[in-house]
Amino acid sequence: MISIDDAVIARLDSYGEHFEVLVDPEKALEVKDGEDVDLDDLIAADEIFVDADKGKRAGDVDLNRIFGTNDHKEIVYKIIRDGEVQLTTKQRKEMRQEMRKNIAATISRRAVNPQTGKPHPPKRIMNAMDEAGIHVDEMKDVETQVSDALDKIRAILPISVEEVEIAVRVPAEYAGQASGKLRDIGDIKKEDWGNDGSWRAVVKMPAGLQDKFYKRANSVTKGKVETKIIDS
Repeated sequence: MISIDDAVIARLDSYGEHFEVLVDPEKALEVKDGEDVDLDDLIAADEIFVDADKGKRAGDVDLNRIFGTNDHKEIVYKIIRDGEVQLTTKQRKEMRQEMRKNIAATISRRAVNPQTGKPHPPKRIMNAMDEAGIHVDEMKDVETQVSDALDKIRAILPISVEEVEIAVRVPAEYAGQASGKLRDIGDIKKEDWGNDGSWRAVVKMPAGLQDKFYKRANSVTKGKVETKIIDS
């Protein structure tokens, strides 16, 4: 078990009741990510509290009523996965940096420099985010923060979010594999299978993903692919 001094509190409010457990901060994040962690490695005390600071324990009757069980591992996992886990300063810093990279990578995929028609590298976007003084929230999802970041870096970088539609035709011998490999790059607006077994589709994507799309299409089909940008 982790020592109580090194543990953090995971808490959950459910049906008007409040529950807390003392957990290893690193192992708790593993549980949140869906991993199976041994209970002895996860907790600092084999108790479910209503107030950990005061040492007030939750009663078995209340635990069974709220969680439908008195199995401590199941309850601890429920509190961690559905509740809030305190983060250490180090964890918050690492998560904030990772979120910053994800935001920059997302913008790089979706936006282009209108002067060149090419995406800005993520590093350039991160520099612009720093210059614009953008605050990244490690607890919010990427999508929520991309739009705000885009608005603020437009004053620093020439940047445009454009979308293109590309018609693609893949011969039968590569059709099955290509239809699976290409659909995660953009949105399939329509698709059909020809009498000859070929796969035809119209794929809508951020303009910055065109090069990735073409490279993957040519790689999967060994260059035997037909593509055409559809004029809007």
